[in-house]
Amino acid sequence: MSTAAIGCGLAALGAGIGLGMIGGKAVEGIARQPEAQTEIRGAMIIMAALVEGAALIAIIFSFLTN
Repeated sequence: MSTAAIGCGLAALGAGIGLGMIGGKAVEGIARQPEAQTEIRGAMIIMAALVEGAALIAIIFSFLTN
Protein backbone atom coordinates (compact mmCIF):
# COMPACT_ATOMS: atom_id res chain seq x y z
CA MET A 1 0.00 0.00 0.00
CA SER A 2 1.42 3.34 -0.99
CA THR A 3 1.80 6.28 1.29
CA ALA A 4 -0.41 8.38 -1.00
CA ALA A 5 -3.30 5.97 -0.45
CA ILE A 6 -2.84 6.14 3.32
CA GLY A 7 -2.68 9.94 3.17
CA CYS A 8 -5.83 10.14 1.04
CA GLY A 9 -7.66 7.80 3.37
CA LEU A 10 -6.70 9.77 6.45
CA ALA A 11 -7.67 13.06 4.79
CA ALA A 12 -11.06 11.66 3.80
CA LEU A 13 -11.60 10.21 7.26
CA GLY A 14 -10.73 13.50 8.93
CA ALA A 15 -13.02 15.44 6.60
CA GLY A 16 -15.88 13.03 7.26
CA ILE A 17 -15.49 13.31 11.00
CA GLY A 18 -15.20 17.08 10.81
CA LEU A 19 -18.27 17.49 8.62
CA GLY A 20 -20.27 15.18 10.87
CA MET A 21 -19.35 17.20 13.93
CA ILE A 22 -20.13 20.50 12.20
CA GLY A 23 -23.53 19.27 11.03
CA GLY A 24 -24.43 17.72 14.37
CA LYS A 25 -23.53 20.79 16.38
CA ALA A 26 -25.38 23.04 13.93
CA VAL A 27 -28.53 20.96 14.30
CA GLU A 28 -28.19 21.11 18.09
CA GLY A 29 -27.77 24.87 17.94
CA ILE A 30 -30.80 25.31 15.69
CA ALA A 31 -32.85 23.09 18.00
CA ARG A 32 -31.90 25.25 20.98
CA GLN A 33 -32.38 28.59 19.23
CA PRO A 34 -34.61 28.33 16.16
CA GLU A 35 -34.55 32.09 15.67
CA ALA A 36 -30.80 31.94 14.95
CA GLN A 37 -31.22 29.42 12.15
CA THR A 38 -29.90 31.62 9.33
CA GLU A 39 -26.77 32.66 11.22
CA ILE A 40 -26.01 29.10 12.29
CA ARG A 41 -26.59 27.75 8.78
CA GLY A 42 -24.29 30.38 7.27
CA ALA A 43 -21.51 29.61 9.73
CA MET A 44 -21.98 25.88 9.14
CA ILE A 45 -21.61 26.25 5.37
CA ILE A 46 -18.45 28.36 5.74
CA MET A 47 -16.87 25.88 8.17
CA ALA A 48 -17.83 22.91 5.98
CA ALA A 49 -16.15 24.57 3.02
CA LEU A 50 -13.00 25.17 5.04
CA VAL A 51 -12.89 21.54 6.19
CA GLU A 52 -13.38 20.29 2.63
CA GLY A 53 -10.67 22.66 1.39
CA ALA A 54 -8.21 21.42 3.98
CA ALA A 55 -9.00 17.80 3.07
CA LEU A 56 -8.51 18.52 -0.63
CA ILE A 57 -5.15 20.17 0.04
CA ALA A 58 -4.11 17.19 2.17
CA ILE A 59 -5.05 14.79 -0.64
CA ILE A 60 -3.10 16.83 -3.19
CA PHE A 61 -0.04 16.95 -0.93
CA SER A 62 -0.21 13.22 -0.32
CA PHE A 63 -0.08 12.60 -4.08
CA LEU A 64 2.71 15.12 -4.63
CA THR A 65 4.95 13.71 -1.92
CA ASN A 66 4.77 10.16 -3.24
